[in-house]
Amino acid sequence: MITPSLFAVISSSSGFELSTLTANDLIYGFLAFLFSVLLAFALTPTVRVLAFRIGAVDIPKDARRMHKEPIPLIGGLGIFISFGVSCLLFLEEIDLKIVGLLMGMLVIVAIGIVDDTKELKPSRKLIGQIIAALFPILSGLRIDFIMIAGEPYRFPTWLSIALTLFWVVGITNAINLIDGLDGLACGVSVISSFCLVLTAIISSSQTGIALMSLLLAGACLGFLPFNTHPAKMFMGDTGAMMLGYALATISALGTFKFNALVSFLVPFLILGLPASDTLFSIVRRILTGKSPFAADRGHLHHRLIDLGFSQRASVLILYSISALLGICAVMFTADNVRTAFFVLIIGVAVIILDFKVLRSSKGARQNSSIIEDPEKFDQIQKKEQHKTDIKNAVRTEIEERKERGS
Repeated sequence: MITPSLFAVISSSSGFELSTLTANDLIYGFLAFLFSVLLAFALTPTVRVLAFRIGAVDIPKDARRMHKEPIPLIGGLGIFISFGVSCLLFLEEIDLKIVGLLMGMLVIVAIGIVDDTKELKPSRKLIGQIIAALFPILSGLRIDFIMIAGEPYRFPTWLSIALTLFWVVGITNAINLIDGLDGLACGVSVISSFCLVLTAIISSSQTGIALMSLLLAGACLGFLPFNTHPAKMFMGDTGAMMLGYALATISALGTFKFNALVSFLVPFLILGLPASDTLFSIVRRILTGKSPFAADRGHLHHRLIDLGFSQRASVLILYSISALLGICAVMFTADNVRTAFFVLIIGVAVIILDFKVLRSSKGARQNSSIIEDPEKFDQIQKKEQHKTDIKNAVRTEIEERKERGS
């Protein structure tokens, strides 16, 4: 008989209890994952029809948007329903923290649907995100301690609430901000979710978190076929904010509970791509005198497109970066710090080398494309000749004036 004991959420001070990993446990987890995938996949066409009916459609109207035709939004609604139903069915016991997490997620989805149909002001979305974050915080889900030399160091209540609020709201917006290419935010969320699964299992005390992360990955994978390039549907703010919120709250349940070094490195590495892109975007906007909430075309995925990459290639590059950071997080969790640092150093070196090569090859690609197109080559030559003629005429005029003056 297949038993859900491994993945049962036990209401206790530690939050979760680990049993021995058995074949039955693995089968149970796989079936739960498969259910989440299939439910999201089956719901998405219905959500797509609903999006057109309520006017939740993204019409390309500025340079930031990569698509050329109207695409329906609110695809995240199907992900949310799949994840929520799967949690209710496969988590043996739901404690107050999980209830708070799901209630806050419902608020985020509601805000997202309104924003996808009527476009809310950033300040109003931020207020809604804070309200949503308070649900799990008030239910006891907090970053309240870290382990130092095997002993828990507890934060003061006010600091615990502030850290949790900052983390949840920050990651909620981080995933939302990288949702600029087909399949990018959804795929990065899948990678992050699987990393949370591995870190939760390795930590030997967080199997409930492992199952929740697995169900979230499944719901995202069920939607991904509709979201990969060329996308038939977008998650919209409904899905992007919801996934950010889910990843932030699930990680807050356990990844901050390791030793002091790992407790801060693991969640930041797992969510390193969206978090770093958001941080750099905010700094860039402030330095240029813009509002931190002002939309622009300076995100990492935009820069890859500007370098000449296709959407698909850009997304795969960013998937690779996210996966490298995730591998580091898993290695740190397994106390294999030396390997984790080597992986991180190699990953950063490869990324820097790639970007230098890409920048230098951009001009070469442009030149080769010009040579391959004779008409374009002739046009460039005529423009260059025209510029040369103007310069020569100006130089001749200056010399004649000097001669007349002398």
